Order: sequence, then structure tokens, then C-alpha cells
Amino acid sequence: MVPETPQPGAGAARGDGEEGPAAERAEVAAFRRDLGLDALIDVHTHFMPERVMAKVWAYFDAAGPLVGRPWPIAYRQQERQRIDTLRGFGVRAFTSMVYPHKPGMARWLNDWAADFAARTPECLHTATFFAEPTAFQDVRHALEQGARVFKCHVQVGGFDPGDPVLRQVWGLLAEAGVPVVTHCGSGPVPGAFTGPGPVGALLARHPRLRLVVAHLGMPEYEDFLTLAERHDRVMLDTTMAFTGFAESAAPFPRAALPRLEALGDRVLLGTDFPNIPYGYADALRAPERAGLSREWLRAVCHDNAARLFDL
Repeated sequence: MVPETPQPGAGAARGDGEEGPAAERAEVAAFRRDLGLDALIDVHTHFMPERVMAKVWAYFDAAGPLVGRPWPIAYRQQERQRIDTLRGFGVRAFTSMVYPHKPGMARWLNDWAADFAARTPECLHTATFFAEPTAFQDVRHALEQGARVFKCHVQVGGFDPGDPVLRQVWGLLAEAGVPVVTHCGSGPVPGAFTGPGPVGALLARHPRLRLVVAHLGMPEYEDFLTLAERHDRVMLDTTMAFTGFAESAAPFPRAALPRLEALGDRVLLGTDFPNIPYGYADALRAPERAGLSREWLRAVCHDNAARLFDL
């Protein structure tokens, strides 16, 4: 597949001169102003230990098998610059979505994320887990540290969310009411346990789980809309949805837009910052270009997350 031409703002966000970043901040400010919002809340951003982030970027650079195509990183900046970039966009709260790809990583990633949240006032303290015997202890420890949101990456982790080793974990998270942002859709390429089936079985066992389906469930959008319609504690995030980059491979079915609009109180803004191949403003404008209403956008970009996290 031919890579998409970077969107306006992407090169500037990498620090290519002063005028570019200022123009992008102005574009995001105009978007907020159009919606009557002083700030945004982004529930799907990635901050990780620097050596882990470097490996993630190297994987994207190589268009690895879970990426599937060229994927230039628009915000390849040092940690402090990335934080300042989000602040400059008026993002009042964001996450540090860490995720392990093998056993033995979750505890130290969570310890790093706890420290990051302690030194970054805007960060919603994020944690993660893996399907391994220590998972329950890891999650309980993270909750005791103050974790407010978890990341579960079924695709990268390559595990079944219904694995018996995780049953106590899901029960604990359901009881705590802590949201779990879960990459469970089969985009950009299918995984062994992606798709609506494994998650549907999970929700049947834990109906009170506050699951946030990342990427609107791309590409199985309609199946995940159905799950959200059936389970009133299931939410979705907009990460990458409706952007030209995503639409070229997995277009959102326009006939399903009324269903997504009707779920407007259970959709959250997500972007995948900094690991996106286009500018932040483009990610914000993409749902608007798809025809979603101003009221929907205002709720998604701020109000729903403010309510969920009591901000």
C-alpha cells in the first residue's frame, strides 16, 4: 500500500521551525473555539520509558507485521517536548498508555507509569497487565498506587482476554469501576484473539466491566457498536478513526454513523499521540468531516471523559 502523504502540521510537529508548531496550535485552538471548549481530554496517548518508546518507534519505522505499512511518526520528540506539545494544544488530561508484549513487563511498566503520573499533573495515572500468573497481583498493586485507567493490548500481547489467568483481574477491575482501554479490534492487521468474539464472551462473564474499545473497534466497527448498544458500561474511543490514513485501509461505514451519533455519551477522544502519521489537528477534524454533530464532538472531546474521570 502506498503511504499517505503527511497531513498539514505533521512535519511542523517534529520541530521543523517555529512557524509550523505555532500554526498547528492555532488550528487546534480554532477547533476548540468552534466547539466552545476551553480544553480537550485525550484518553489514548502513549508515554513510555524512553528505551521502550524507542523500540516502539523502530517497530513502526520497519512497518512490522502488526503495522503492515509505512507509518511515519509525526511527533518524534523527547518526552518533555511531547508533554509541552499536548499542553500547547490545550489538552487538560491525557494518558500514558503502556502495554507489555511478553510476561514480566507489566509490573515495571506500571511502576514507571506511576512515577510519570506523579510528575505530570495532566496525566491520568495509567497501568497495564499481561496474561500471566502475576496479573492479579500486578493489577491490585497498580490500583493501590492510584491507577485510574488501564490499557489492555490484546493484539500486541497475543493473549485471549478470556484466559483463565485473567478472570480475577477482570472481576477486580469491574468491581473497582476503572476503565480499561482495550485494543481488541483487528486493525491494522488481525491478531489471534482480536475481533468482537473474545470481547463479547468476556462481557458476558463480566457485564459490569467498564471497557473502552480503542479505535472504535476498527475494522469491525459495526460489531463493536452492537456490543456497546448491548452493554451500557461499554465505551469506545476515536483513535485514528475517520482520518485519511485509516479510511484508506478500513473505512467507517457511513450507514453506521447514526448509531455512533446515538452513542455520543459513551465515546471518548483518543488520538494515539505521538505515534500518528499525521497532525493532531487532523485527528480532531476527522470525525467532523465525517458528518458527526457539533454536540457529539463537544461531548467526545471533553465532557464524556470529564464525567468518567470526575475532572
